[in-house]
Amino acid sequence: MAEDAKAPALHPESLLAHGGGGFDPATGAVVPPIPTATTFVRDENYALVDGDHLYGRDDNALFRKTETLIAALEGAGDSRLFASGMAAAAAVVRTVKPGGTILVQSGIYWGTTAFLRDHCAHTGVALHEADAADLSAFCDDIAATKPDLVWLEVPSNPYLKVADTPAIAALCQEAGALLCVDATAATPLVLKPLALGADLVMHSATKALNGHSDLLGGVVSASDKDSAAWAFICAERKMAGAVMGSFEVWLLLRGLRTLALRVERMNANAMALAEYLAAHPTIERVLYPGLETDPGHALARAQMTGGFGSLLSVRVKGSREDTLKVTGALSLFQRATSLGGVESLVEHRFTIEGPGSGVPENLLRLSVGIEHIEDLKADFDRALAII
Repeated sequence: MAEDAKAPALHPESLLAHGGGGFDPATGAVVPPIPTATTFVRDENYALVDGDHLYGRDDNALFRKTETLIAALEGAGDSRLFASGMAAAAAVVRTVKPGGTILVQSGIYWGTTAFLRDHCAHTGVALHEADAADLSAFCDDIAATKPDLVWLEVPSNPYLKVADTPAIAALCQEAGALLCVDATAATPLVLKPLALGADLVMHSATKALNGHSDLLGGVVSASDKDSAAWAFICAERKMAGAVMGSFEVWLLLRGLRTLALRVERMNANAMALAEYLAAHPTIERVLYPGLETDPGHALARAQMTGGFGSLLSVRVKGSREDTLKVTGALSLFQRATSLGGVESLVEHRFTIEGPGSGVPENLLRLSVGIEHIEDLKADFDRALAII
């Protein structure tokens, strides 16, 4: 082999299985250690012993290893971990100065919407909410509002709408607007917004990236690591201190090692369950872009690879009371708020968000896990039989 020959680029599954590659150079350990130091010594001339390590808020080898792996998955120039998904979102939102404008997709994760409304009212940033699934109208909204930041969620939570990311990215570039896509429900193995033209992609690492419902975390990745917006986000993480703990990052990296297997199984389960429930006589409608009847199916096929995600919503034929009876009768699906874990969860969104959100009272959001699909179908079949 020629001396300058390079090893072939690894597939994401291989990168993930090895936790980003390699072993700990200090010990040869296959699993990296958990760094616990918060501060680092200087020599007798007051120079840092290791120039990359000054203080643990930003100088942490495990942070860097995990961020490098996520950046590789995203095809990003750089990535930064945050203490939660909302901390990651907040860092992006704060790139917009008072007097600026944010255009956000309507009907997305309620926590993001509520935070944006409060933040913008407090800081004097103009906020506009619009349906990004209506491309023509959203184009008009971009032209009319002249936003500094456009925020999309693909697919959206809990309605599973799919925005035309490449078309919106092109419009944002023309308008000089920063485009950030929350791709939490898809994962980087299914959707790569940066390759579709987005400037930033954000994930709640609490969800599928970790996959075990045992940590809080967030991550933002940038297409251009030299941009002014990225410099601000990195400084915001460092100086505002919204960092993960070392143990949580270690758990996240451990979870990432099985991400490819989990996503494959969860996507397959979600697709099968969506098809099953779409044909069920007591289900009014299934919201899932993998279904050929879904309004966003063609866009999803064009933008997503390897599946359509593990999140779906269903509308039960019946009242709020009927819908709550169904959730109460489920036994394998756990009644809890989150998504992306190995266990399947069911959530009555109206109870969580309240009447001001506009969520239908008969809507259930399902996060589909890795259980046997026949057990998931049977659980729903038993629960739906009571109405």
